[in-house]
Amino acid sequence: MALVNPLNPEHDQETKELAAFFNETLGFCPNSVLTMQHRPAISKAFINLNKAVMANEGKVTSALKRMIAWVSSNATGCRYCQAHAIRAAERYGAEQEQLENIWEYRSHPAFSEAERAALDFSLAASQVPNTVNAEIKKRLHEHWTAGEIVEILGVISLFGYLNRWNDSMGTDIEEGAVESGKHYLGKYGWEKGKHDGSLY
Repeated sequence: MALVNPLNPEHDQETKELAAFFNETLGFCPNSVLTMQHRPAISKAFINLNKAVMANEGKVTSALKRMIAWVSSNATGCRYCQAHAIRAAERYGAEQEQLENIWEYRSHPAFSEAERAALDFSLAASQVPNTVNAEIKKRLHEHWTAGEIVEILGVISLFGYLNRWNDSMGTDIEEGAVESGKHYLGKYGWEKGKHDGSLY
């Protein structure tokens, strides 16, 4: 079981209504959000932040945002968020070649230089200590506007919160996320890890 068990989706009506967003993103409401309901102000604030961060106002696509989330989650080691991010990338239309070769984004021809710059930024910004440097800044500004860079860092920061939440909580992973994790990431050694219900 997780550190704290998720509550029923009916627990807080406002959270339930806001969480309909995740039916499009993932096909289910994640256990992380159902756990946040123990303090509904947190679950509602998180969902609204998620919606704001994932809104598209420039040329950073929904699929790229989820691949950015995957790179960030991979850097921190959160297997729960890795599976969620790759599932959402698939649902938002990431190219099959990109999904199948996400680990090789730096060299695989399915990724553009703009995407590589964003994904390298995600990797550097997600490390402790942070490794964002002048070269990464230069590459970002070659391909993205200031507003788009803010969108990209919004995704990285949102998943920084989620990575800490889910790895500390030992959030039980949902079957749909397991399916996507195994399909796209299994060949690289992805497994449920602490999210299989047996951490605590």
